[in-house]
Amino acid sequence: MSDKNIITLYHGSKSGIKDDIAPLSREKCDFGKGFYMGTEKTQPLTLICNYQTAKIYTLEFDMTDLNVLNIGVDINWALLVAYNRGKMESARSTSLYNRISKMADGYDVIAGFIANDRMFVVLDRFFNGEITDTALINSLSALKLGKQYVAITKKACQKIKIISESTLSVHDKEILKAQSEHNRQDGIALAEEMCRKYRRDGKYFDEILKDGG
Repeated sequence: MSDKNIITLYHGSKSGIKDDIAPLSREKCDFGKGFYMGTEKTQPLTLICNYQTAKIYTLEFDMTDLNVLNIGVDINWALLVAYNRGKMESARSTSLYNRISKMADGYDVIAGFIANDRMFVVLDRFFNGEITDTALINSLSALKLGKQYVAITKKACQKIKIISESTLSVHDKEILKAQSEHNRQDGIALAEEMCRKYRRDGKYFDEILKDGG
């Protein structure tokens, strides 16, 4: 076994991990139901900083013998997020919908960039028809997005080992709340800039769905 298959990741929990690790997140996450882990420690921290009993975990993930779907920073990433957030229902009968809905079939792990605080804003602008796919992709390229690994099968979850667990102080939570709000404002500014720059380039989300890809 090569050490390159073992990576250190982070997971934030609103109330702590009490049972065996399992792919039991809520349905409408970026890559669907699974156990979410990130390469950047600050990302899960900003998501859980409003919760009283929040905990952050350092994990060791052994990906030996796991089927991993690696997704690049492109329109397929955005469409997979759209599908898992229920944004593609109007295209349910199209070949595009079928392709995206089956993208992760047969895999144990999905690895791709995370829709962080900045990216949430830009993605919403795209889904709401305010920016084109060209503007979106250029936004993705401009942002320094952390990567997330999502264990979507029991087999993958059994290969995750908890290394350490810690709680957040009141001071830490206040700092993280301010950081999260700052990141959102950065996302708003970036979306507006890209909207102006690429106003006439590319397709809007509803056009992509209507054209079936």
